[in-house]
Amino acid sequence: MRVAMALDRDSALPLHRQIYEEWRGGILNGRFRSGERVPSTRDLAWSLGVARATVTAAYDQLIAEGYLESAHGSGTFVCRQLPEELLHPRHAPVAQPSGETAIRLSRAGAKIAAQVPYPTPEPRPGWIHFSHWRPDLNEFPFTLWRKLLARHMRSAEHAFFDYRNERAGHEPLRREIAAYLARSRAVRCHPEQVIVVNGSQQALDFCARLLLDPGDQIAFENPGYQGARQIFIACGSRLRPVRVGPDGVAPDTLPPGARALYVTPSHQFPTGVSLSVARRLELIEWARRRRAAILEDDYDSEYRYNGPPLPAMQGLAGGSPVIYIGTFSKVMFPGLRIGYVVAPRALAAAFTRAKWLADRQTPMLEQAALADFLREGHLERHVRRMRRLYARRREVLLESLHRCFGVRAQVLGDPAGMHALVRLDDDGLLARAAANRVHVTSSAPYYIGRAPRNEFIFGFSAITERAIREGLRRLAA
Repeated sequence: MRVAMALDRDSALPLHRQIYEEWRGGILNGRFRSGERVPSTRDLAWSLGVARATVTAAYDQLIAEGYLESAHGSGTFVCRQLPEELLHPRHAPVAQPSGETAIRLSRAGAKIAAQVPYPTPEPRPGWIHFSHWRPDLNEFPFTLWRKLLARHMRSAEHAFFDYRNERAGHEPLRREIAAYLARSRAVRCHPEQVIVVNGSQQALDFCARLLLDPGDQIAFENPGYQGARQIFIACGSRLRPVRVGPDGVAPDTLPPGARALYVTPSHQFPTGVSLSVARRLELIEWARRRRAAILEDDYDSEYRYNGPPLPAMQGLAGGSPVIYIGTFSKVMFPGLRIGYVVAPRALAAAFTRAKWLADRQTPMLEQAALADFLREGHLERHVRRMRRLYARRREVLLESLHRCFGVRAQVLGDPAGMHALVRLDDDGLLARAAANRVHVTSSAPYYIGRAPRNEFIFGFSAITERAIREGLRRLAA
């Protein structure tokens, strides 16, 4: 181990004393941990460019005072049991004010720093969580996924572990994504329009930076996805909230000066409503007249439990001004961190360069395994199985709500997705939930302005049928 130490060779303080002070201060403030091996006197003397006798004198003093201990034949270590009085705060070295220079954040930086991350509650033993609307990881075929990863790990293709010129993403994966979207979502695109990104959040960041100048207006669903809202605010955009009605966003309510519209048409978050095809076409026509962009966030459209799947807005009209954003976080697992943007041909190069500037490339090994997962049909088989499972869990949620709350529970939105928005005529629900170890999420943080009372988001995809029934029984107790 090489240890960085700042020695002042012009100081009146001897070098062995400076080394002693560095070690003593580092041990007391936690830089060097109890029981950690320290370099030999020979190695430290070589790395610091001092005589070995200088280091030996410092070590001898530290051993004598109980900071270091020497084990014959094993080396020297930070003492495992430091005297209690050495660890007392009043004996710890006091850091002198360093006069640290204050660095001013940019306006965008200040807005980023001011954002409060929306909470993701951690699972607690004995609690039932309706606050997670994510895939059930117990149901994902991880054994198969490991085999696909191992297939490429064994390959002699070392290029997977180096920089690649595939800045927009692994070419086989982009082809498979284009084919998958054409089949399942009626998206019209060529592989060169597909840019692989690190999840839909990075895609939204690119959209904000490439399409909106500070001060530009963006029409935003109200209520709407917090992650998108925070990105647009941080980039200096002016949010113009647009009310989401039973049929979604209405074109005649859009602000005339908006440069873009953010929309989740297949399963609006969090209300769960879907835009009709007629209304989607109206929005596309609005965007064409205004020369505005539509940002279509299609985050969980694979999970629709009643009727045929709705086609994506992007594919409804040739040359539509829609930027289509998707992710594999909901259909596979969030830790994969692979999403995609389908950009109009004229914007594909700009998105590719933005990706290159941000992080050069998404990890290639996972991209190669995902291309196989798509090409061999594993994803569509997995989605079909999970669609049946989640549909049953949603039915159990609705049955339990009706049994426990009766007419006091009103479920909003379409039978789709991984969550349901529920209005409960019950002012004591949150207090009773905490008392009975049930975590539910209010919809209020997703509204800009006033939010309805007693409106909650119930995630059902990552929770068993038994836990759903038990959780609602506790809430109604």
